[in-house]
Amino acid sequence: MTALELVGVAHGYGAGGRRVEVLHDISVRVEPGELVALAGPSGSGKSTVCHLAAGIEHPDHGTATLDGRPTAEIADWSMIAVVPQQHGLLAGLTVEDNIVLPAHRARVDPAERFARLAEDLDLVAFARRGVTDTSLGEQQRVAVARALVLDPRLAVLDEPTGHQDDDHVGQVIGVLADAARAGSAVLVATHDQRVWEVAHRVVRLEDGRVLG
Repeated sequence: MTALELVGVAHGYGAGGRRVEVLHDISVRVEPGELVALAGPSGSGKSTVCHLAAGIEHPDHGTATLDGRPTAEIADWSMIAVVPQQHGLLAGLTVEDNIVLPAHRARVDPAERFARLAEDLDLVAFARRGVTDTSLGEQQRVAVARALVLDPRLAVLDEPTGHQDDDHVGQVIGVLADAARAGSAVLVATHDQRVWEVAHRVVRLEDGRVLG
């Protein structure tokens, strides 16, 4: 069964003379156990694809579904987890509390999964620190850990290596590859060629259209 499928999707913003069409009849599939990278220049529509895949927005035309169900109807973090460019962390919580929040809401014990992700993403030393007292790179890794803590059916990540140095890029790529091997469908919008190199497929966008 296909985990994520965008079919014939068109999407834009604004109205009338201010209307900007961002995506034009695109189709993208991500299967369980597959890591797919979205590549393309800034403004090509990568973030909009992520928003539609994660259910943050409804497509204007076409469908965005997870196992046949519209993604915009799914609010379960174990089904769809997302890392937006702005990370979306809760300022009043610690690093650890941000990561395990989805697990507590799902009423599952996050201890083992948290310990593994904190180790793999170099977060252990400041796990009890307030998340706003960490660097942008650290916050980005916190957001990645939070997205993966429930082994989601689909993980959607928008530029998850953008604030990382070389060593930490490798760590982020490692946990994303591990998530795919464990059966998650992983969609990553990225300019980072190192992500492209480990992806099962690279989907290239230009001017809101899929190339090839």
